[in-house]
Amino acid sequence: MEPPAYARTLRGFNVNLIVRDVAPSVAFQQEVLGAEVVYSDADLAVMRHDGHEWMVHAVHVYVGEDSERMPFLIHTEATDTRGSGVELRLYGIDPDAAEARARARGDRVLAASSDKPHGLRECYLVDPDGYVWVPGVPSNG
Repeated sequence: MEPPAYARTLRGFNVNLIVRDVAPSVAFQQEVLGAEVVYSDADLAVMRHDGHEWMVHAVHVYVGEDSERMPFLIHTEATDTRGSGVELRLYGIDPDAAEARARARGDRVLAASSDKPHGLRECYLVDPDGYVWVPGVPSNG
């Protein structure tokens, strides 16, 4: 689908992750979190889980002629770690299985899977760009 056609399909809330390289981010989200790749190229990926979509954009898309129209770029240059202060939560993903896949890939596990007082079993996983993903399911307790 051409970008203008895709843009016309967007509704409600969406997340756009700005990354150094699309491929490693897509691999993490697909292999660790079980997200579906709707579309992916070197500039952009559209990911889906449980009917929800989000985008992954390469930072190089934000430079050059379009940089004046991309005000977020200056914010991403301020730090090498993206997503500071944001938890990306995906419900319906077994955190124990996601944690095991992350460890097998050598990804950083910020917090191991555990039952939380708020009724979820979850873990905290860090992707190649420093975004923190929190897969979770209702706990048994």
